Amino acid sequence: MKETAQNLRDVVNGMSTILKDLSEVETKYKPSPEKWCPKETIGHLIDSANNNQMKFVKAIESKSIDVAGYHQNEWGDIQKYVNYDWHQLIDFWALFNQHIAHIIENVPEEVLSNEIKVEGAGPFKLEFIMKDYVEHLKHHLNQAMQQANLDSAFKMVY
Repeated sequence: MKETAQNLRDVVNGMSTILKDLSEVETKYKPSPEKWCPKETIGHLIDSANNNQMKFVKAIESKSIDVAGYHQNEWGDIQKYVNYDWHQLIDFWALFNQHIAHIIENVPEEVLSNEIKVEGAGPFKLEFIMKDYVEHLKHHLNQAMQQANLDSAFKMVY
């Protein structure tokens, strides 16, 4: 899991600098009304970190858990990420993910097969959920960078 943790750190460290260079206009650009702007995408990734941190810790302490999902669009609307200061949003996202990487790096090997259900779906192994978390993060970062026409910068980091 050390490799997964390092992969997460590398993506977060590399992307933080690139993301901070986006202008306010770029961070609020929505390709269509139903799509997220980069600020909303980073907000979603903060919500994802929050939900996954809870899953990881609960799955480490219990062999099998069933957790609630969340309504990602509603959470973003409630928290008004689009009105957030961009640099603070990136700093919060980056620090939260450094913490997630710390959890992943220090997970005891004997609990990696513990099972997680999300609202009854699954079960999924903790190891899979941890690795998939990093892939989910990369997927959404790639979307945000495409919206800002910086997808080549994402590909250099990823």
